[in-house]
Amino acid sequence: MRVIARDGVHEIEIQRSRFLCSVGRVNDETEATAFIAAVRKEHWSANHNCSAFRVDGTQRSSDDGEPAGTAGVPMLEILIRRDLTNTVAVVTRYFGGIKLGAGGLVRAYGRAVSEAVDAIGTLERARFATFAITVDHADAGRLENALHAAGHRVAGVAYDRRATITVHVPEANTTPFHDWLASQTAGTATAEPGPPIDLDVH
Repeated sequence: MRVIARDGVHEIEIQRSRFLCSVGRVNDETEATAFIAAVRKEHWSANHNCSAFRVDGTQRSSDDGEPAGTAGVPMLEILIRRDLTNTVAVVTRYFGGIKLGAGGLVRAYGRAVSEAVDAIGTLERARFATFAITVDHADAGRLENALHAAGHRVAGVAYDRRATITVHVPEANTTPFHDWLASQTAGTATAEPGPPIDLDVH
């Protein structure tokens, strides 16, 4: 799956109408609706603020006054075609006086989202397992350095009676990771699994 690289806005002009596509990364439907509301508030004087989003297995779209199926649906189709998730898009239209017709609207709204995605960029997103590795304080620094050197994602280090290093590992690599950890610590470290997490893969 992929996500938008960052929040951003991209503008195109078609037949004197301005189409501003605002895209954002969201974690749930509540954030998506809040993003849409914020854009509508900012562009309250626009003729239309059409929207589409995909997040947590949910996908929705709105034509916001444009003829049914000519705005939100083609916007959503671009998100689906690009395999984008956790992404919301709002296309704000300032009417320029020339009617585009149903086919022209479909092409315009789809193009606005497609060009915005191209301009802002995307990132791959993957599921990672989480492990809390517990070691003696004397071994923590060396193990943390080894984790970084091996390319593992260290999320944090906490010191209590023993040191706990939190690491994110691609789900497909958990078995090799346990083998690597055992070889690095002579089997003295314990790795407790935590909740999985979706992370960007650069």
